Formats: sequence, C-alpha cells, structure tokens
Amino acid sequence: MNPVHRPSPGPRAARRPVRALGGAVAAALVALSLGAVGAVAHADSRDDLVREQERKEAERAKVESSLEGVDADLAATYLKLEDAKAKLPVAQEKLAAAEKALAAAERKQEQVAGRLDLAEAESAALEADLAAGAEEIDSTRAAMGELARSTYRGDNAVTTLEVVLDSSSTDDFLQSYAVMGSAVRSQTQVLDDLETASAVARNQRERQTAVTERIGELKAEADSAVVAADEARAAAADHKAEIEKIQADMTALSKQLEDQKSQYAGQLAELEADSAELAREIARIDEENRRKEEERKQREAAARAEAERRAAASRNQSRPAPAPAAPAPAAPAPAAPALASSNFLAPPVPNLYVTSPYGYRVYPITGGWFMHNGVDLRSACGNPQYAAASGTVVSTKPPWQTGTSGNQVMINHGIVGGSSYITVYNHLSRFAVSPGQQVSQGQTIGYTGATGDVTGCHVHFEVWKNGSTIDPMRLPGF
Repeated sequence: MNPVHRPSPGPRAARRPVRALGGAVAAALVALSLGAVGAVAHADSRDDLVREQERKEAERAKVESSLEGVDADLAATYLKLEDAKAKLPVAQEKLAAAEKALAAAERKQEQVAGRLDLAEAESAALEADLAAGAEEIDSTRAAMGELARSTYRGDNAVTTLEVVLDSSSTDDFLQSYAVMGSAVRSQTQVLDDLETASAVARNQRERQTAVTERIGELKAEADSAVVAADEARAAAADHKAEIEKIQADMTALSKQLEDQKSQYAGQLAELEADSAELAREIARIDEENRRKEEERKQREAAARAEAERRAAASRNQSRPAPAPAAPAPAAPAPAAPALASSNFLAPPVPNLYVTSPYGYRVYPITGGWFMHNGVDLRSACGNPQYAAASGTVVSTKPPWQTGTSGNQVMINHGIVGGSSYITVYNHLSRFAVSPGQQVSQGQTIGYTGATGDVTGCHVHFEVWKNGSTIDPMRLPGF
C-alpha cells in the first residue's frame, strides 16, 4: 500500500382398507414432511450462523486491510478497540437475556412459594379438622357405648306394653309414648351423625394424603426454582461483569490509541515520501523503456532503409555480368504482433478473493482519505506468488528500503501495445528471484507474507501503466 493524501495521477477503478392405508400413508408423509421442515429449519439456522460468521470474518479482513501501512503497534491497538466494540453489543444482548431469564425464574420461585404456602395452610387446616372430627367421633362412640351398656342391663329398656300398662290416662300414654319415640329418634340420629363424621374423616384423610404429596412436589419444585434463580442471577452477574470489563478495556484502549496517534502523526509524511519515491523510480523505468523502444524502432527503420538501398542499387546496375556483391544483411524478422493493451497480464495468485480493492478509502484511525494504489488479495502465509507476465526483475527490496511495504518485488514488462507496464508485489515473506533475472509468466517470484506495516498475510499487487497505477481487477485476465 502506498497511502497518500492527494489524488493519484492514475485513473480509478379395498376401499375402506385402502382408505385406511391411505390415511396411514398420509400421516406418515405428514410426519416426514414435518421432520423435513424441522431439518430444513435447523439447516437454515445453521446456514444463517455460517453466513453471519463469514460476514464477520470478511468485515474483520476489511478492517485489517484498511490498516495496511499503519504502524504495527497502532494497528494492533485499533483492532483490539474494534474487537471490544464488537463484543459490547453481544454482551449487552446476553445480559438482557440473562436478566429476562432471572426475572422469569424469580417469578416462578414466588409462584411456587405461594402455592406451597397455600398447600401447607390447607394441610394444617385439614389436621385441625381431622383432630376435631376425631374428638367428635370418639365422643359419639362413647355415648353410643354407654347407651348400649344401659340397654344391655335393662336400665332404660321401656317397651310399648309397659308404656300402656303404666299410663293412668290417655294423655299420660301419649306423652310417655312421645318421649320414647324421641329417645329412639335421638339414638338413630347419633348413629347417623357417627356415620357422617366417619365419612367426612375418611375424605379429609384422603385429601390430606393428596395435599402432603403435593407439598412434597412443590418443595422439590421450589428447590429447583431457587437453583434456577441462583444460576440466572449468577449468569446475569457474569455478563454484567463482562460488560464492565469490555467498557474498561475500551476506555484504556481509546486512551492508548490517542497516545499512539500523536506518535504516528509524523509517519504520514514518511508514507507520502515512500509513495512519491516509488512513483519516481517507476517513472525512470518508463523513460528507459521508451528510450529503448525508440532505439529499437530506429534500428529497425535503419535496417529497412539499408535493405531498400541495396535492392535499388542492384536493380540499377547495367553491367551484363556484375561482379558478385557482398551479401546483403538479412532482412529483420517480422516483429511479433503486439498484444492488446493489458491482455497479457495474469493474476499473481489463483482463486482471487479481494480483501481490499483499489482506489480511495477512508483511513480508519484519523478518518482521512488515502489512495490504495494496489489490490489486496487473500493468500495464506507461505503461498507462492507468480509473475503476472514475462519481464525483468528490477529490484527485490527488503523492508528497511521500502518503509511500510515490506519485502517488495518489482518487475519491468517493457512496452506492450504501446504502453509501459510494471508490476509490484509487496509484503512477501521471502524472495524467489533476484534483480536482473529474466522471468516468465507464472514463475514463482516470492511467497506470501506479512512484512512491513500490515496486520496479516495477504497479497498486495500493483499494476503501473505509463507511470500511473490502474485497477488490476479491471484487467481482462482478472
């Protein structure tokens, strides 16, 4: 990358059984379709996650590429700050979800506790009712026992005959008989009350058994609700602590970034100087290319003129038997047809994936605009890079000679289609060629690296045409 703060000089770029069977088949098909829908939904969800991950990776690669040419420490601080900013909304979403889960867990805990209190109160009331009923049953049974014993002894045995014989008058008989009937009805009522009380007690005991079982279930549910609430509370606390740490990191990184920016401000002039020096060097090469091309054309023109002169002299000789003349120089071989402009260039790596395009882009730290004179392509560390076309290696420069560009290879392809072409390859890990070496298209000239001021391994490829950069991705071979 050759960042500058001014425009580049270059351009920018059976019926029932059958029905039953049919119903079964239909049900099976429905089940299969539902299963398929579930599988598709699961696959869609997984695909969404994959796409989101790829989007994040592409965004990260874009940010990294935009930092090409930035001081390594400053770029690292900026990336850490950007990572912290990216983590913050995720952590906040997790905290919101955790707080929602905590509120739900606490509501459930309160609901279960309320139901448990009601069940225990009902159990206590049933205990009291059972105790009172037991006392009533015992008292009734005691009265019944005493009555049975009196009847057995004959103490209270009064027959209808005795009532008749002992009565002195009709009124006396009727009164005595009424008393006897009342006593019988009272005994019958006591028996009925005893039976009723026993039935009520049985129902109460059954209810108490059910309530006791429910209390056990509610206690287990309450314990589980307490555990869930504690876990949700702990998760919310963890996410809150994570957010606080991220915010603290962002504060510290922002301060560190500001400090480093002030230190880096003086490097911008150096970057512009490096870019200008590269442009001047390429201009000198272009001038040399054009000088050599002009000399070649002059030699060809002189050779054609000499050939024509000799041919004319030979035709004009009048002697019948001329002496043998010196052999004329062989006519120059016809020049190979010139390739159309830029059609001869090929990509330096296969499977092109642009991580940062050619052209102006915003400098992410200061917000200024700068010109990205090449294109950044994805390539793993150590992958070979190839010569875009045949030519001569002009230079193989180490990082201390290129400033931010790291290991750099420059190849002069000469004049093609009337235009001068030079290609530049930056940030190589090591070289595979040396200055002055002739290379052919597709020959390995070096290996992908991360030398210079970059944040990771990638290809930085530039094409210079007539002294100005052009967008490589607009070339026919790309």
